[in-house]
Amino acid sequence: MKPNFIIICALLFLIIGTNSSCPKDDVLFWEISPESDNRVIQTEVDGIEFKFCLLNEQGEPATVFNEGENFSFRFTMINKGTEPLPFYDYGYYKLDDFLSVKSNKKSFGRPFIFNGYNPTKELRWLRAGKEYSYNFIVPWHDERDEWQLYWGFFESNNREFLSKGEYNTQFSYKFKFGSPNDEPIVKTSLLTFKINFEIK
Repeated sequence: MKPNFIIICALLFLIIGTNSSCPKDDVLFWEISPESDNRVIQTEVDGIEFKFCLLNEQGEPATVFNEGENFSFRFTMINKGTEPLPFYDYGYYKLDDFLSVKSNKKSFGRPFIFNGYNPTKELRWLRAGKEYSYNFIVPWHDERDEWQLYWGFFESNNREFLSKGEYNTQFSYKFKFGSPNDEPIVKTSLLTFKINFEIK
């Protein structure tokens, strides 16, 4: 009886130890706040450098803004490899959380409405060796009615300036780089970016 009990315990410890030692790199998370040393989330994953930040009216990265001051979202990708990567996957435009603003679980929405893609089939690249292969900038208070950027069509939500308080913007996505209907050349884990910011 005792040997069986010891064997069962040993097997349980082995199973628990194996499960706890599994790598948990399928979800990657980065966060900054007004207390952080950095004002930009900047990280390299699978040879792609991702940057996410908010810009003040002078175009500088910031996490604290004055009441009545406009700010912009900036999301960039830089191909750090030596070969260009086909880039057709703009599915994050459709995410409700992409560039949305929240405070105390209340959502203030996004600064734009996504109206679909340009149907043209020309080659789209995340080119290597460029400072910004992809540079998506959108102001919170956007006076444009409609606009186009990176094969997407957008319409402004005409957001009002935010009042004093603490806010955040966060989104998660698995990025794919490759041609349509082919196996991706690069497919990232689920990447989550979060910026906490303040209106004073």
